Amino acid sequence: MSGYIRTAVLLAALTALFMAAGWLLGGRGGMMIALLVAVGMNLFAYWNADKMVLRMHNAREVDARTAPDFYNLVARLAEQAQLPMPRVYIIDTDQPNAFATGRNPQNAAVAATTGLLSRLSAEEVAGVMAHELAHVRNRDTLIMTITATIAGALSMLANFGLFFGGGSDNRNNPLGFIGVILTVILAPLAAMLVQMAISRSREYEADRVGAEICGRPLWLAAALEKIEAFSKRIDYGAAERNPATAHMFIINPLHAHAVDSLFSTHPKTANRVAALQRMAGVAPAQGRGPWG
Repeated sequence: MSGYIRTAVLLAALTALFMAAGWLLGGRGGMMIALLVAVGMNLFAYWNADKMVLRMHNAREVDARTAPDFYNLVARLAEQAQLPMPRVYIIDTDQPNAFATGRNPQNAAVAATTGLLSRLSAEEVAGVMAHELAHVRNRDTLIMTITATIAGALSMLANFGLFFGGGSDNRNNPLGFIGVILTVILAPLAAMLVQMAISRSREYEADRVGAEICGRPLWLAAALEKIEAFSKRIDYGAAERNPATAHMFIINPLHAHAVDSLFSTHPKTANRVAALQRMAGVAPAQGRGPWG
């Protein structure tokens, strides 16, 4: 439960940051407008963010007829996790990766790249998709999409303030042009840090629950190492064009361009692998899953 409390606090901090940016740009009126925009964007994200993210990455829906092996794998994992069957998507890109989205388990979707399905073993794919279903079960998908929406809105607000909020005759701006500059520089940076903290806290928990779902922690550990190695040398164009969605993937898809680890939305892969290895060593009885 402490992880959920921490996430709620971080989401509240992100909303407060959005309101503070509004105050810097337009005083009390700007803060209230920012609050209304944040609420509106959260409502929009609740109903539509999953469709937007899937469309950004040109994901195509598959079923038992068009992708029987992958679809049936997800079906078995969902049953193991006691979840409703999610919609299943494939993204045509060579970088191995995957993400989950949706406002709740009844409206969830999981997506994997063609690179994941072709470059990883069936066991490793099972570990990855179990991790994504863990996000669904933990309801992380809603948290992460709302976070991405507010973070993106902060960047837009900062850019808007740069063009329209810096006039010397703007009496609603408490700090004048200095406030605009502070908003433009600090707001997106602070949003990135909060987004990073939320994502990192949820990834460790999804690793743990995902390992329990598939029954083999080392399958997921091996998959994480492979995905990170491939992501460093295989570019992912759609992710580069939509960096606000990077935190939704199991491994940061932007590694191809050497993102500074200080601002990475994911924990270090070596730490995640070590945690999974400890889990396998402490509970070897969990090594038997639905595949043998």
